[in-house]
Amino acid sequence: MKYTVLTLFPEIVDAFFNTSIMAKAIERGVISYRSINIRDYATDKHHKCDDAPYGGGAGMLMLPEPLGRALEAAGAVKKTQTAQETVAAETATPGQAKKRRVIYLSPSGRLFNQTMARELAAEEELILLCGRYEGIDQRIIDTYVDEEISIGDYVLSSGEVSALVLIDTTYRLVDGVISAESLEEESFSDGLLEYPQYTRPEIYDKLRVPEVLLSGHHEQIRRWRLKKRVEKTLLVRPDLIQKGLEAGWFSAETRKLIVELQDTAGLKGDTDERN
Repeated sequence: MKYTVLTLFPEIVDAFFNTSIMAKAIERGVISYRSINIRDYATDKHHKCDDAPYGGGAGMLMLPEPLGRALEAAGAVKKTQTAQETVAAETATPGQAKKRRVIYLSPSGRLFNQTMARELAAEEELILLCGRYEGIDQRIIDTYVDEEISIGDYVLSSGEVSALVLIDTTYRLVDGVISAESLEEESFSDGLLEYPQYTRPEIYDKLRVPEVLLSGHHEQIRRWRLKKRVEKTLLVRPDLIQKGLEAGWFSAETRKLIVELQDTAGLKGDTDERN
C-alpha cells in the first residue's frame, strides 16, 4: 500500500510516518508514502495557495492551479480523461497515468467507518488531499476527486488530522503490518465492541483482575470475553446490536447472550430478538 498525501504542512504528515508501527512497516516495505507540499506547485514568488471565494463570504479557499499541478505530480488522473489519453500518457510517462483513488478529506463527505477502512486498505495506492481554510475550489473536486470522506460530524481546521485518521485506520489492516489475530476481536470487527483487558499487577488499588482470566481455562475465558463484548455493546452502542441482528452477523451463541443480558441486566437498547 502506498499513501500519497497532498498538504500545505508536510511536517505534520512526515512525523506520523516516521514513528512507531508505521515506521517499522515502511522499513519492511509493506507500506510506502510520499508527502507533497502543495506550495511547491504555486508559481508566484510568495507561493500563494489561497484566495477569497467568489460571491463573498468568510475565509479563504485553496486555489485550483497549485492543487491541480500537485495532483498531477502525484499521478492523479482527470475523471474526464479518455482511455486513449490514458494510454498516451502512460506511454509518455510510464507509471504516471495509472488510476489511483483520490480522496478529499472534507466534513461534507461520506462518513468514515470500519467497513470503508477495510475497503480502502485493499487499494494499491491512495492519494489524500488535505484541505485548509474554507476548503478547496469545487473544480478540483469535479476534475480529480473520486470521493469525499468525513471522519465525523464535526469540523476541523486541519485536513492533515483527518488524513492521518484515515491512514492510521487503514494501514493496520494491510497484510503484514500487524498479526491477523490482533484484528479478530477488535471493536467493530464483527459488530461488537472489544472486551475489557487487564495486565500485571494482579491487584491494583484494591481492584483485582477477574478470576476467570487467571484460570488458564481457554473456553471459559472465551465465553467471558464474548459476554463482556455483548454487555458493553448493549450498554454503549445498542445501535450496533440492532444493526448486527438485522444483518445476520451474530452467531447463535451471541444472539442468546443478547437476549439473556437484556432480560437479566435490563440492557434493553432498541433490540428484540424474540420474534
